[in-house]
Amino acid sequence: MATAADACESKTHLGKRGELVKCVVVGDTAVGKTRLICARACNKKVSLSQLLNTHVPTVWAIDQYRIYKEVLERSWEVVDGVNVSLRLWDTFGDHEKDRRFAYGRSDVVLLCFSIGNPKSLRNCKAMWLPEIRRFCPNTPVLLVGCKNDLRFMYCDETYLSYFKDRNPFMRPTKECDLVMPDQARAIASELGLPYYETSVLTYYGVNSVFENAIRAALVSRRQQRFWLAGFKRVQRPLLQAPFCPPKPCYPDMYVSASTYFENFQTLYSRQAYTDVIFITGSVGFSAHRFYIAAAAPSLARLIATATTNSDINCSDIGTRSSSDCSMVSSVGDTSASGGSSYHSEETECLLDVDRTHYLRLSNRIKEKLKRRCSFQLSSTSSAYSNDLRCPQFSREIYHPAVQSISVEQCQGMDHRGRPCVSTQTVVTLTKIVTPNAMRQCLCFIYTGQIDTRLCSLQEIRQAAEFLDLPELLAFIHNIHIHEEFLNNDVRQQYRQIIRSRLLELGLNQGLYADVHFLLDDGSCPAHRPLLMARCDVMDAMFAGDFRESSAKVASPNFLPSTIEFVQMPGVSETTFRQLLHYIYTDRVPPLQTIACVPLVELANRLCLSRLVQLIESYMVTEMQRIIDAGGEVTMECLMLLEPCQIHNADQLAEWCLTYLSTNYNMTCRKAPKILKTLHSENQAHLAHHRWPPVWYLKERDFYDKYVAERKKEEGLSKPLKRSRNNSGCLCFVGKTRRGDDSSYHSV
Repeated sequence: MATAADACESKTHLGKRGELVKCVVVGDTAVGKTRLICARACNKKVSLSQLLNTHVPTVWAIDQYRIYKEVLERSWEVVDGVNVSLRLWDTFGDHEKDRRFAYGRSDVVLLCFSIGNPKSLRNCKAMWLPEIRRFCPNTPVLLVGCKNDLRFMYCDETYLSYFKDRNPFMRPTKECDLVMPDQARAIASELGLPYYETSVLTYYGVNSVFENAIRAALVSRRQQRFWLAGFKRVQRPLLQAPFCPPKPCYPDMYVSASTYFENFQTLYSRQAYTDVIFITGSVGFSAHRFYIAAAAPSLARLIATATTNSDINCSDIGTRSSSDCSMVSSVGDTSASGGSSYHSEETECLLDVDRTHYLRLSNRIKEKLKRRCSFQLSSTSSAYSNDLRCPQFSREIYHPAVQSISVEQCQGMDHRGRPCVSTQTVVTLTKIVTPNAMRQCLCFIYTGQIDTRLCSLQEIRQAAEFLDLPELLAFIHNIHIHEEFLNNDVRQQYRQIIRSRLLELGLNQGLYADVHFLLDDGSCPAHRPLLMARCDVMDAMFAGDFRESSAKVASPNFLPSTIEFVQMPGVSETTFRQLLHYIYTDRVPPLQTIACVPLVELANRLCLSRLVQLIESYMVTEMQRIIDAGGEVTMECLMLLEPCQIHNADQLAEWCLTYLSTNYNMTCRKAPKILKTLHSENQAHLAHHRWPPVWYLKERDFYDKYVAERKKEEGLSKPLKRSRNNSGCLCFVGKTRRGDDSSYHSV
């Protein structure tokens, strides 16, 4: 380290160009002395990871000014027109160390403490200031609070995450450990010292504290050497402007990954509550008519046209209950030349109910089987009330891929493994469509993917051409020309088509709906298989032994009195349609700010966490748009806060709390009565996290009063200029006044 003689020589050498100021920095260990000196000497901030590393006691060497030229150049500064070279001297924080060498010929001393360590402030009064006065009785001293950023960083998640995997003896700073500005200023007033704060993380106060330290040193030097006329006049140290903590950031909205198309995969693999069977060769494939209508409109239109017959009354066909099964049966080969289809004995057992067998059963066994089966007779049919017969409908189709379409009662197993009878639309395909090709076509319809290992592309292309599946044809074409990367766009486009068609046909038109919900102000049709695939609560409700699982299937020709509704108490029709909009499209419909609360409540009741997250993200986006346009959403946040907390919309509730906290003053002015009606915990949270904080407002008032008083003093210290026109001496009266006097005397 350089000696005091070297410093004296430097002062003599620099006397012609400027002045040299020696600044000694003292304080307890780990209060931030060396970081403060490095931030000033190197003129750069320090990252949070560097600040939170394990503390290693170090000392800034004075030789840095001699070794590094850039450090010496940064030491020069112009303060109030005086060119000054500031030389910083670091010291050890151990109390038993001898620091008299560092105090020698010092011009100013910075007494540092940590804002996150009240003990270091007490040591300033008990130990450090007496030591400074013993070695430097006439040297000006400044009290400096380091780590000013802890006042808002103590609750930051990034700051707290550094301590999770650290040594258990290291703990983050708590709010009770913080030294508030008024407390530190009271100690500084008691000691007769000016008070400043710094932060190397935000670089707040780093330059101002050293500028005022230079002012204090120069003022003291001029008072001690008043006879020297070469010194320029320097103003006394200024009060530091208060630091306003940064505005809290709004929480990020998290939305879980979509399982929309995975749910369709589940719908395809489970094959529950299917109502159409495609028979090709000796294999049958079950599907859902509402989904076929959305994914393959041409095929669905063909089925709908073929099954439309004025001679058949749909009310005479038995209705399915909620426990109806899917039907995957093995059937005999169809006749390619006869024009009509026939089935083997095994197929007849699967497609037709052996009615004579049921007639021979006793009444007790018959009732038991009827309870076990999901098939129930329509109450409007009196001709078949005593047996299980049902009229069948069959029509031959002149189509290259479809041979015939019939409406039949089929025997199978329900979702609980029990035998049941259900009404199915049986579509018999020709030999043009092979079983493997039909399986891949249905797989693409439900999932948007195919497995070329199970079937050749030629067979799949042939089936897709005759069944009119243009998206599948484009998918196969890209594979054939070795441009599979284009299939991602084809798949995305196909999925968008599925969304729009399901919304239009399934929700808006209610096509092939098989369940009706009775709501507070009306009713709403829906599709039971899709509800079960998309919602676990609906799956448990319709698949379990509950009353809802025995509700009859809705039919267009049913009278309202014959439909068994599934009751949803406390839900309006508008809210339930908004729920179905999400189930059918995986998206949230346009919502009003306050109108989203019933939907959040219903989504929470049905355990649809993704829907809650989508509503939160949508509402935050809408309110942020209003804020960006110059508006405010105080009333909306007050109305949404507690309902969101009740119904587990935690992200939206946290966003509302953040907005109300950062606009606390406006909230108190605009809605004081509503603010008082909030829960006590919410009121305490808003008051505690208000922005700007109370301590900053106090500091701002103190600073404004100081600035006003200083301006008043500067105004009084300026000499008053005498105006010639207002002079009381007649010797200096202007011509105008003399002219006026002459005219007056002449009069």
